[in-house]
Amino acid sequence: MIEFTFTEEQNMLRDMVRKFVDQEVRPLARQIDEEEEIPEDLIKKMAELGFFGIVFPEEYGGAGMEEIGYCILMEEVARGCGSTTVMIGAHQSIGAMAIYLDGTEEQRKKYLVPLARGEKIAAFALTEANAGSDAAAIQTTAVRDRDDYVLNGEKIFITNGSIADIVSVFAVTDKALGARGGVTTFIVEADTPGFKAEKDDHKMGIRGTRTSTLVFEDMRIPKENVLGRFGAGFLTAMKTLDVGRLSLGAGCVGAGKELIDLSTQHAKTRVQFGKPIAEQEAIQWMLAEMAAEVYAMESLVYRAAWMCDQKMRYSREAAIAKMYCTEALDRIVDKAVQIHGGMGYMQEYPIERMYRDSRINRIFEGTNEIQRMIIARDVIKKGRY
Repeated sequence: MIEFTFTEEQNMLRDMVRKFVDQEVRPLARQIDEEEEIPEDLIKKMAELGFFGIVFPEEYGGAGMEEIGYCILMEEVARGCGSTTVMIGAHQSIGAMAIYLDGTEEQRKKYLVPLARGEKIAAFALTEANAGSDAAAIQTTAVRDRDDYVLNGEKIFITNGSIADIVSVFAVTDKALGARGGVTTFIVEADTPGFKAEKDDHKMGIRGTRTSTLVFEDMRIPKENVLGRFGAGFLTAMKTLDVGRLSLGAGCVGAGKELIDLSTQHAKTRVQFGKPIAEQEAIQWMLAEMAAEVYAMESLVYRAAWMCDQKMRYSREAAIAKMYCTEALDRIVDKAVQIHGGMGYMQEYPIERMYRDSRINRIFEGTNEIQRMIIARDVIKKGRY
């Protein structure tokens, strides 16, 4: 039976994160967007509070709060700053998560522990110029040379790429086999010769995240750094992205709640035609629709997170949560701009930034078109449930 009440520990986590976000993150959100950088001091403070390892067991340096606790973290951080949320997500949901899911005990102790403690930052390098939604089309190669693999290729749009210490990299090890046995995951240390973060991209939204092109030139990786089963890298990527989609959905929940709060406050104080616009039926209907969207989003995310924590299969549910929440947030933020009118379009107000930040959600962690393919294939194979 699914229990929709949070534990005392989970509520304490929410309160702690919310207070930190209100005091430390929210005041910096506009600066982070304009300067396109999350201050190192803020990253250090979050690391000290355990933000970078909430989901992982204590034995690996984490807080042992599992997926529900992690979704709570992401929800609350997203209320203050989209860029900060995505930076944490790229580190914990996918970069470090790949090591947790498929790493050996030795790899977890060596790499996951400092990542969970926030002593090092992780990234997840799958996307290439010709391999976005078609992730199986990657061209980066890893060729065995005695006790090493020699890595050559280029990855694009890698979140945390230029600040990462540890990168989970996917490379072709047998072109003939393709995604079915021909792709392998490697744990790459960024200070290894042959690794280069070439440039940071300038983006429409989530501007505070460092999104980079990574280049590998005759980079030697010891065979001990093969992550998971050799040739099964595509499976590692898919398992990891399931987790990433849940945390992305949780971030959308938090942003949606923040937009409702901002819009309600504005509607109560903005006077037109002699009365607050909150008394206008047109505004009330928009607020009602926003609230209904958030209710559905929250239900989807935490049901799927509960399934994850129960070790149940949840790939379809993760895809549904990602697809629905990202599209619902776009509808919510659009209504928020409309309720705020001209003020919602101005950079002085957070609505404008949240509008820009929202748009990427339907693209990364697998486009929503890919999510529909995942859901449809599962429905055809298994039926409704």
